[in-house]
Amino acid sequence: MAAWQPPPTITKLYESMGQQKWSAVNKPTSGAQTTKALEEGPAPLQLYSLRTPNGQKVGILLEELGVEYDAHCVDISKGDQFTSGFVSVNPNSKIPALVDKDGPGGKPINVWETASIMLYLAEKHNKFIPSDPVKKVEMMNWVFWQMGGQGPLQGQFGHFFIYAPEDKHEARDYGVARYGMETQRMCHLLDCHLADKDYILGEEYSIADMCCLPWIRILVTDEYKSGDKSFRRFLEIDQYKNLLRWVDRVDQRPAVQRGLSVCEKGVGKPWLQK
Repeated sequence: MAAWQPPPTITKLYESMGQQKWSAVNKPTSGAQTTKALEEGPAPLQLYSLRTPNGQKVGILLEELGVEYDAHCVDISKGDQFTSGFVSVNPNSKIPALVDKDGPGGKPINVWETASIMLYLAEKHNKFIPSDPVKKVEMMNWVFWQMGGQGPLQGQFGHFFIYAPEDKHEARDYGVARYGMETQRMCHLLDCHLADKDYILGEEYSIADMCCLPWIRILVTDEYKSGDKSFRRFLEIDQYKNLLRWVDRVDQRPAVQRGLSVCEKGVGKPWLQK
């Protein structure tokens, strides 16, 4: 079999792939694609998000803090993240994004990237972040492990397992094997860490738990199941007993249940409509 040879430029590769699921909105350039102002409510905090694992992280923290905020849904399938209003808050066009009208010095501030948002809010309200400097470093280790490893690599597994073109069998096998193994490795890592702990920092519940939970949870609950493609069965998640115990414990918190549903199906706070 001949070795793979790339086309002269990546642009030629884009053209050869044809229309894929996200090709209508994804581009190799940043910046606004349409002009549209953001919605704004009366609360000091304005959240622009969607019910995805990354969006859920910040939703959980806001509910745990019990602070006043308005939640606005950003439909990434329609390109809402590329509107001029959203780009003015987050130039990287990713959800979630936050505007604090009462930022440092009483002035508005834009906060984006989930770890940045969570650290900002936890430090501002002095909650869910350890006062002990050693514990704080441990918390930061796990928060940035999630940002740099768990989320991106598990996200790649999900892409190849669920969303990649059905006819690209060899590419899907390669991607699923590569990123599936990394997903299992990270599950094993956290499972071992939680062997003698209630929470990631031991007895102290923190933003490390809130940051890691949503991505692990979709493996456990199979919310992204497509047909007979089950994350939980395929990755043999039931072997990670400590991980499952931790998910069950954190899941039982009322604020977590509310936070998981923020910006679901076009509704900022669905529980208020029940």
